[in-house]
Amino acid sequence: MKLNIPDNIAAITPYPPGKPIDELEREYGITGSIKLASNENPWGPSPAVVNALQEELSGLNRYPDGSCYYLTKAIARKLGVDPAEIILGNGSNEVIEFLVKAFVREGDEVVTSHPSFLMYQKIVQVRGGVNRVVPLSGMKHDLEVIYDTISEKTRLVFLDNPNNPTGTVIDPVHLREFLSKVPESVIVVLDEAYVDYMDEASRIIPQTLVRHRKGCCPVVLLRTFSKAYGLPGLRVGYGVMNTEVAACLHKVRQPFNVNRMAQVGALAALEDEALQSLFDLAHELGMDVLMEVHDEQEMRRALKTGARLIGINNRNLRNFDTSLETTLSMQGMVGENHILVTESGIHTKDDVQLMRDNGVNAFLVGEAFMRADDPGEKLAELFF
Repeated sequence: MKLNIPDNIAAITPYPPGKPIDELEREYGITGSIKLASNENPWGPSPAVVNALQEELSGLNRYPDGSCYYLTKAIARKLGVDPAEIILGNGSNEVIEFLVKAFVREGDEVVTSHPSFLMYQKIVQVRGGVNRVVPLSGMKHDLEVIYDTISEKTRLVFLDNPNNPTGTVIDPVHLREFLSKVPESVIVVLDEAYVDYMDEASRIIPQTLVRHRKGCCPVVLLRTFSKAYGLPGLRVGYGVMNTEVAACLHKVRQPFNVNRMAQVGALAALEDEALQSLFDLAHELGMDVLMEVHDEQEMRRALKTGARLIGINNRNLRNFDTSLETTLSMQGMVGENHILVTESGIHTKDDVQLMRDNGVNAFLVGEAFMRADDPGEKLAELFF
């Protein structure tokens, strides 16, 4: 074949995909391997997300909502911004591609750091742009050198914050000083894929940066559902930016770019955060919340929220049978700082003693009392 391949495309080294774990284990004759290369959340998605996805399966014969209406509104509500300031993408890396498509022409320059997320430079190269790469200094973005690298040809500056792979964070004061000097014609992109792992004091309040300030450079924040939310398999991320920048990106965005399941899963993940907010509020008020769980997946979710009071329901919600084995199988997952409560299936003194022997601190025995002719006698039978 005599393909006429542009020089900028011929020079690109394709992104190296990793092999599936099953194939690696077969190749090396090992089992139980743990994949670290992609920075995946080992907890996986919340049960609320899994349930929402299962319920949506029958709708796969329909195209997704092209505007991502409900997900966009939920993100806007969470961040305190306007829906018009949000762009959804097939992963946040698609929003990176939108930015380069919309603002970089052949010969234009884009400033990035090294090492950082390698797709910045590849996407610029595809567009025919010029990469200006600044080495990290002390494993951090060198803002002074990055500023000195900006020229009349510079269109974008990418700063991953926290940096991938070093995990270092830009000091908010230094960041604002840097932004105050960048020309108004240059867009600074803060890639916050790992923002959920940052200390609150180091985080940037979105609306303070993305809304246009006279004489200041435009700022775009990128975020993803792939890391903290555990949804990399769905591919959904977003950018928060000034409405004028967002309007440009919509011009290069393909219709239906975020698939139906991704929208449903991401929305369920955001709605599930309401549970964490409840625990945070209770702790501020000096209160505890009893979190009821039915299986190990729900137990992991409860522990992740910081719940201290955990109630294990021994009733199988499919057939309504009860088994104390449910409590016994999960009690080892909790630590000494937790108070474990068990309910359903407590009928005899032996049941109570078995639970006590396995670290259960309290019992809910409403069912036993409801069926008893004399509740007081039943209480004595169980505990005295």
